[in-house]
Amino acid sequence: MAQRRQLLSQTVVFIRLVQYGYSDLSSNAERTSTPGPRADALANSFVTSYAGVVAFLAVANEGSFSRAADRLGIGRSAVSRSIQKLEAQLDTRLFQRTTRSTSLTREGQLFYENCQPGVERIVHALEELRELRNGPAQGHLRIHASPGFGRKVIAPLLTSFHAQYPAITLELLLDVRPADFMTDRIDVSFRDGRMQDSDIVARQLVPMQMFVCASPAYAQAYGLPRQVDELGSHRCINFRNALGRIREWEFKIDGLPHRRMLPARHTFNDLDLMLQAVLQGQGIAQLPGYLVCDLLRDHQLQHCLAQHAPDDGGHYVCYLSRKQLPARIRVFVDHIIEHTRALDLNCMQAPLTPITS
Repeated sequence: MAQRRQLLSQTVVFIRLVQYGYSDLSSNAERTSTPGPRADALANSFVTSYAGVVAFLAVANEGSFSRAADRLGIGRSAVSRSIQKLEAQLDTRLFQRTTRSTSLTREGQLFYENCQPGVERIVHALEELRELRNGPAQGHLRIHASPGFGRKVIAPLLTSFHAQYPAITLELLLDVRPADFMTDRIDVSFRDGRMQDSDIVARQLVPMQMFVCASPAYAQAYGLPRQVDELGSHRCINFRNALGRIREWEFKIDGLPHRRMLPARHTFNDLDLMLQAVLQGQGIAQLPGYLVCDLLRDHQLQHCLAQHAPDDGGHYVCYLSRKQLPARIRVFVDHIIEHTRALDLNCMQAPLTPITS
């Protein structure tokens, strides 16, 4: 169901267009049901297929004939008739229907997957033509970022972007969960770590640096570890991710990546709360560089185990792969890349002195 609903956000424009022409097409198809010249037969076949495919996509996305009818702004019986005609034309059953549920058959799932690229091209064509017609970049951008990176890095850059592109409206969503571009209708997402999703374009903004940090008061009272194995005897502070799992501490030892699950004195699901606990001397934690760089420079925090810091992650700006990006996405990505790279977020290149007590 999640995959089926993914297409819904992409076909909203397409389906809305159909709301204006659907009834005419359907009635047209019925009026031309009598066999005629070859051209009329082809036209009749296209109209029947067009109305049927739109109804099919709506039902597949919504999982219900009634909800699909509401989505299209037509009657449930009209949706059912269009799909019946399409199934007769294809000589294939597309849905398994019971009194309680509607699901795709194996053939229906294959047909759905084959329809998706065509609908995407129609949506992209509509977006491109609209932007060409309207001139300068404009429209609405829906942006996703993790709370820490969004507040600290992205939000401060939105003012300068809006000043340069006042016709683009912005919506910034902060969430620890990874964004689903389709379901959440996201245009641009900022992600941390290592990118393995081949369906998106991921452009690195800055390397992702992780620092094992403590306050000067903690360092004076308990010292700081000189080796990774010494962390087990410290008051560690852990992070719980969006899936409810404790995030492992990451290191590089002898050139190889290592992960450690350490016992914790405190656990938080918010990086800002972790940082506050560290600043208050409650324990030691591994935190991202963008969050602690200024505090390290101002000596409000100290860091250790720099020789074992991981170096294979990054902070990325991500968007769906398209041959021709809408102008509003293109100018936003370019603006963020330029201004983020101008920020002093690379702590490893700063004159920070690790203190190991």
